[in-house]
Amino acid sequence: MTEFSDLNLDPKVLQAVAEAGYTTPTPIQAGAIPEALAGRDVLGIAQTGTGKTASFTLPMIQLLSQGRARARMPRSLVLCPTRELAAQVAENFDMYAKYTKLTKALLIGGVSFKDQEAMIDRGVDVLIATPGRLLDHFERGKLLLTGVQIMVVDEADRMLDMGFIPDIERIFQLTPFTRQTLFFSATMAPEIERITNTFLSAPARIEVARAATTNQNITQGVVLFKGSNKEREPSEKRAVLRALIDGEGEALTNAIIFCNRKLDVDVVAKSLKKYGYNAEPLHGDLDQSQRMRTLDGFRDGSVKFLVASDVAARGLDIPSVSHVFNFDVPSHAEDYVHRIGRTGRAGRKGSTLMICVPRDEKNLAAIETLVQQEIPRVENPLKDMPAVPKSRSERNAKRADAPATTAAEGKSSEGKQVERSRRRKPRREEAVAAPQADAPQDVAQAAPKTADTTAHDDRRTREDRAPREERAPREERRPREDRRNRDDRHDALGNGGWGDDMPDFIRYSFAERRKKA
Repeated sequence: MTEFSDLNLDPKVLQAVAEAGYTTPTPIQAGAIPEALAGRDVLGIAQTGTGKTASFTLPMIQLLSQGRARARMPRSLVLCPTRELAAQVAENFDMYAKYTKLTKALLIGGVSFKDQEAMIDRGVDVLIATPGRLLDHFERGKLLLTGVQIMVVDEADRMLDMGFIPDIERIFQLTPFTRQTLFFSATMAPEIERITNTFLSAPARIEVARAATTNQNITQGVVLFKGSNKEREPSEKRAVLRALIDGEGEALTNAIIFCNRKLDVDVVAKSLKKYGYNAEPLHGDLDQSQRMRTLDGFRDGSVKFLVASDVAARGLDIPSVSHVFNFDVPSHAEDYVHRIGRTGRAGRKGSTLMICVPRDEKNLAAIETLVQQEIPRVENPLKDMPAVPKSRSERNAKRADAPATTAAEGKSSEGKQVERSRRRKPRREEAVAAPQADAPQDVAQAAPKTADTTAHDDRRTREDRAPREERAPREERRPREDRRNRDDRHDALGNGGWGDDMPDFIRYSFAERRKKA
């Protein structure tokens, strides 16, 4: 069996590794460390929880032991997709490099620029950063990457697959062509591997397990759940989650609960707190200090349930996680491998359970295709719960679909409506067209009026409805003014009634009209 002492590591590094409690390297460490010490590019593929961080940290410490850091010019660069993973790499570096004089700087969001600039100005050997914050410092003119000798991309598939490709390409262009490049990831899709070929030169491929495999120490299960209706499904789904937690009993010491959306993270955490569970949320919208406090609390046991988005799915090394619950089926099949990899680490046993609603069955099939195994189905713990009362909208919808019958007549509501329509009063046109029963004979025999005439008669004034003999003769009525009379009356006023306040532009228009007339 290979020991760390067989990997040609420096005695100071071996001493730090021994004090950390490690004596035997993992397969990825045994394969990658010698190649990295030889100066070759490395493409390491291994399932999560197998010690990939030490695979590049240990050789980096030894390769950088000779030389001196210069201000604003780091000698090595480690890129990480999330702040938490970058902070974890920094902790590992401090642990393994404590007997050396190497310095480091951590560039992540949520931390003051001035503190980070002060560290860079002093000169650092190792720069651990997220791509966004690294480029922010470079654009400010506070950082030069021309002195980078070793470049590491941790969780390479995530960095290249989740929108970091433009930033990664730009960072590579800012570093020397002669750099040594190390790529490490748990999954490596063929299209992502083609992209890595442009960044690595004749790499040593270290693949200790089939890509996208799950740890054999992890017991998996999935609950197929269907809510009573769309409105109540979220609350019922949270009830299933609580039942699954309670069903694990004393075997559950702590757990990470993954959700697809940040909003659901907050809702699930709040719901668990409401029912007495010690839970805290963790996602990218939280303040960095709060995120670190939550992680520290989960590590030391003061927080039992960590409700998180995929920000906690990559690279976080919390060895004693007993359970992982997938409240949502991951949208990307590779994320399932990373999520459940938070448990069953360092040879421990772990359990993972997932809740799948009907709309997520396609994602479940994609996961089973990726891991090349069927995830065992687990019985719904709430299958015997009483039927959930239907919502008001559902009851109304069902009542509208089913025809209601009356006890007296046994007719449907639709039939009653047809019968009422037959008994309706005749329309106005029909009433006018039909002769009145009590009308005089000569009027009844007169030609019926049309609908237009009837409508006109309905619009006549009260004076018009008066008997004709009571009306004033037409010649005595006031004659209707025509347009000429109105124009003459308007001209008689001289200025249209404005008086002395008439604007000039209107006065000119009237003058022109009089000339044309």
